[in-house]
Amino acid sequence: MFENKTKQEATKQILDLVREYHDKYMVRAPWQDGDRINYAGRVFDADEMVNLADSALEFWLTSGRYTEHFEKELGKYLNLPFVSLVNSGSSANLLAFMALTSPLLKERQIKRGDEVISVACGFPTTITPILQYGAVPVFVDVSLETGNIDVNMLEKALSPKTKAVMLAHSLGNPFDIKAVSEFCEKYNLWLIEDNCDALGSEYTLDGKTRKTGTFGDIGTSSFYPPHHLTMGEGGAVYTSSALLNRIIRSFRDWGRDCYCPSGKDDTCGCRFSKQYGKLPLGFDHKYTYSHFGYNLKATDMQAAIGCAQLKKLESFTKKRRENFEYLKAKLESTQDKLLLPQATENSNPSWFGFLMLCKDGVSRNDLVLALEKSGIQTRALFAGNIIKHPCFDSIRNSDAYRVVGELTNTDKMMNNAFWVGVYPGMSSAMLDKIAKVIIENL
Repeated sequence: MFENKTKQEATKQILDLVREYHDKYMVRAPWQDGDRINYAGRVFDADEMVNLADSALEFWLTSGRYTEHFEKELGKYLNLPFVSLVNSGSSANLLAFMALTSPLLKERQIKRGDEVISVACGFPTTITPILQYGAVPVFVDVSLETGNIDVNMLEKALSPKTKAVMLAHSLGNPFDIKAVSEFCEKYNLWLIEDNCDALGSEYTLDGKTRKTGTFGDIGTSSFYPPHHLTMGEGGAVYTSSALLNRIIRSFRDWGRDCYCPSGKDDTCGCRFSKQYGKLPLGFDHKYTYSHFGYNLKATDMQAAIGCAQLKKLESFTKKRRENFEYLKAKLESTQDKLLLPQATENSNPSWFGFLMLCKDGVSRNDLVLALEKSGIQTRALFAGNIIKHPCFDSIRNSDAYRVVGELTNTDKMMNNAFWVGVYPGMSSAMLDKIAKVIIENL
């Protein structure tokens, strides 16, 4: 098959066959009534498969040229100088928080017992790193209209121990960035934006429109298949701070002090000539550790898929917005029974899902069961109220966390809210079916 061919020619032949394989075997038939409607899924073409095969043939496996290219291109998209690819969005949140515990931050270092303001209505990995480190999450209520933090509770949550705010943009709908940013600036607090469900969302502040994830000190993304772009597994941490970037890279790469790229040695030119900690002078800098870190890097094969996906991100975002508006128009007549989602003021969300809250007299469970029986996948608003879950049993009513207020709306979300998908793979016929089943069962 490869007789008399150069490696480059053989590679091209294989990649051409991969493209042909995709076009023959991987193109899905159009959706028909009766087919299942998932809340999300992979949207890809031959480009992703070709990139994946190209990376596999290179067999570098760990982070390499595709990783470097992806980090650079995502940085351009976000207009940020520093992006670090990681193996999941949960790892991204872990790195974002742990970076703020670094002694390099001096008096702004988060220490055990310090407090971080967040919400209980969300995904657990936004607050898991806080608890695992020994800091204290402080939970406040959310707005029913947006699913995001009730910013009127920020001042009430503040204490002398408050060091940071860590919040997700709920289902792609930005939280009130103006109010949260002003609060953080006023009290010199860190802000971590969990942007895992909101890549491509925009917010206008002081007349300037920027992507979410770029307003805080650190932003995070997830590239799990349901998200705005996918690598299968994967995530990213991004920042405008050179110091925070250095810390993030250290925690991601075993906690090492060295910043050499994978496969490179002695980038600093001082590998055997300096003294660190209590180590002897000249101890190998490549094996010097400034943090208690992890190995959270992604593979270059994942990055290869991401490079192809990133080129489609603008079209994905456009389609998400179109699907959201289409479904909302179809459900306009249900507003006496359902609270429909509302974009935060000054925002342009890249919607992850279409959130609905059942009003009094409407059973969320009955409506969800009707949708599921019709082949329409639904999801709760993640944990609903995380402190009600079994994972809190061992720390319930302890000083491991603090609750401000009654979390009334959080409990309403837990009991009465659900959402359906608006991902780019959905057609108008699929959205019509979703609306029809909802209307018929109200």
